[in-house]
Amino acid sequence: MIETINKYETIFIVDATLEEDKIAGIVEKFKSLIAEAGEIESVDEWGKRRLAYPINDVNEGYYCLVNFSAKTDFPQELERIYNITDGILRSIVIKKEEKKKRS
Repeated sequence: MIETINKYETIFIVDATLEEDKIAGIVEKFKSLIAEAGEIESVDEWGKRRLAYPINDVNEGYYCLVNFSAKTDFPQELERIYNITDGILRSIVIKKEEKKKRS
């Protein structure tokens, strides 16, 4: 059976009220988790930003965007780990569409 590899992007927001070393630890945890399961294409740490609306009485979050490719079963596992990780305010994993060539 052939395993399908897809391209994804994920954005996760870490609670900015945590200490800087804890924020860095959470970001590193997810970067290494993604690298183990697939291949990271780019990481863009946007840093601390004001949230559009408070989440759990928190007004600022540390944003991180990761573009990667992985097997089709990995995004579900990644979302599960986001949900059980303390310090993650919000996260999303999006499958990128294949670009169709015009003829």
